[in-house]
Amino acid sequence: MSSDDDSRFQVRPGRIRGKGGGKTRSFLSRMRATVRRSGTSRSLRNHATSGPYAPGGSGGTAPRRGGRSGVRKGRGAAFARARHIAGWQHAKSGRRRVIVKSRMIRGPGRDGRARAHLNYIQRDGTSREGQRGQLYGPEADRADGDAFLERGHDDRHQFRFIVSPEDAEQMQDLSAFTRDLMTQMETDLGTKLDWVAVNHFNTGHPHVHIVINGRDDQREDLVINGDYITQGVRERATELVTLELGPETVLEQRRKLENMVGQDRFTRIDRQLLALAEDGPIDMRGEQGSDHVLRQRRLAKLERMGLASQTEPGVWTLAPETEKTLRELGERGDIIRAMNRAMREQGRAPDPGLFVFHGPASRDTVEGRILDRHLSDELGEQIGLVIDGVDGRTHHVAGIDPVSLEEVRNGSIVAVGPEVAGPRPADREIVSVASRDGVYRADAHLAHARSMPRIPGGDANTYVASHVRRLEALRRAGVVERIEDGRWQIPGDYLERAAAYDTSRAKQMSVRVLSSLDLEAQITADGATWLDRGLVSRGRSNVVDAGFGHEVTEARKQRQDMLIERADAWRDREGHVRYRKGLLATLEQRELDRVGQELGASRGTSYRTMSDGEKMRGTLKEKVRLASGTYALVENAQEFVLVPWKPVIDNRIGQEITGVMRGGAMDWQLGRQRGLGL
Repeated sequence: MSSDDDSRFQVRPGRIRGKGGGKTRSFLSRMRATVRRSGTSRSLRNHATSGPYAPGGSGGTAPRRGGRSGVRKGRGAAFARARHIAGWQHAKSGRRRVIVKSRMIRGPGRDGRARAHLNYIQRDGTSREGQRGQLYGPEADRADGDAFLERGHDDRHQFRFIVSPEDAEQMQDLSAFTRDLMTQMETDLGTKLDWVAVNHFNTGHPHVHIVINGRDDQREDLVINGDYITQGVRERATELVTLELGPETVLEQRRKLENMVGQDRFTRIDRQLLALAEDGPIDMRGEQGSDHVLRQRRLAKLERMGLASQTEPGVWTLAPETEKTLRELGERGDIIRAMNRAMREQGRAPDPGLFVFHGPASRDTVEGRILDRHLSDELGEQIGLVIDGVDGRTHHVAGIDPVSLEEVRNGSIVAVGPEVAGPRPADREIVSVASRDGVYRADAHLAHARSMPRIPGGDANTYVASHVRRLEALRRAGVVERIEDGRWQIPGDYLERAAAYDTSRAKQMSVRVLSSLDLEAQITADGATWLDRGLVSRGRSNVVDAGFGHEVTEARKQRQDMLIERADAWRDREGHVRYRKGLLATLEQRELDRVGQELGASRGTSYRTMSDGEKMRGTLKEKVRLASGTYALVENAQEFVLVPWKPVIDNRIGQEITGVMRGGAMDWQLGRQRGLGL
């Protein structure tokens, strides 16, 4: 090594660590822990600010840059900086506690999710009288949700708040409180806000949902300071509640903390314990203030839950997942209460021993009747369903896309589980070009592709290669077997097994409506109902003679009697019920003929049925729901048809479409059609 190299050597020491490799805490950190241990919650931070907050001014409006409107750090920044210096009032003793949850949603007008959220916060059972929640605004007690969504359709983002005063039950008017809060926020932010709100009384703590469109009164993007969202809204809400109810007394504080000791959720005492645990084990020996006994009792509760332990008498450690576990238990408790309420509304005593919970990643399929729905995260968009299962149990399924539930009403019979994938066009193509002995040959497929008048993608080699990649993926899954390069053995049930493989890999939970009719309506319906499909099925029934399953069993017996009365079934000498051959097709066609004639008389056009291989071109007019299922009404100048609905045409109502009837289903041709036309 040269002398120059020696002179360039620089020492770069690593981080200083304490005993056992642990992190050495600074004096300020230890000071904060001491203050927390004493029960004082005043912030020790001292943030610099460019100027004091001026009441009644623009609040958080920062200097404009280059003539552009907007703010440098978001509206409300000046208020947040001023309160950082003076200390947040909601953290002081005697102030009424208010929980504020917030979320910003980007692209709210996309995919109808903003509409779904607004619909669900107005759902049935949320008002004080148990009716549908009422949307209100700054002045009107009944706000127009459609107009609100239209105004915010093109906004870059949307703000959602849940404001839950701890003492909301004692407040006289939650709507008046919300309007006062929004007026104060407009003063702080220096702009009028476009907002609507709904009060909820369906939980143990009444609360209000507030939705704010993402533009200010100048029609520019509404940017709110992050500290104002996390602290400022709570500050203003606390001021209003404390003004109405008066400061919280020491006796009230003590009573609330005592109620938290035995709760199976994350509480204020747990937050105190976690703060104390930042320095290591919690030393509870000796007298440490008025809350010392409550903390000890809470630690004993956590010990019974397996979330705390004593390393030595009076010295406690908390499990790493304490907060997460307690929050999950709290959410589970909310779900159980929703399930109990749904069962009681059905006139049945809830049995928690028969409650089953399914997360978004569940691979189980639940079949039954929808009892209730709710937002899994009330600021978000994922829906939780309470389902009265045919297996006699009550299920809760989380993680449902609200778009899939837009036209599904409570009381419908559904199957909820991994998204069911039908046979892919590529799989149908593989089956069609395979030889009679079930062997697929890539060279034969290539020759067939070159003879096609139009090749998808325009290149035969690329087209065949995509099918080969599909077969390789299925080979690894054990669906097909490769004989040699370019040759695969295709099993007889290839389409079913390939679809099952796709379903097993689906990440999104789907909702399939098995019947939009309740059991009573299905008993007397003239179409092919869900009850009929269960009666003629040769597979093993999943219906258990208990709970909703018992209702299904009794409804099937009554449906059998109705079919016998209509000569669609009979009893043999042994008393077994026998059904007409092709019963489902007969019932379906009978219903279609009746509805077709009725619609033809009202529309002034003729109805006709379609045979296999027949082509129909016309305008997709509407979706028709019958006992046999959901059908598309396609009409041209002379006639109309009713054909099974497919999700692929969901957004095509009012458009001209073309399809060919194949195997009882329409093969829709939705691409551009070649040919002469005006």
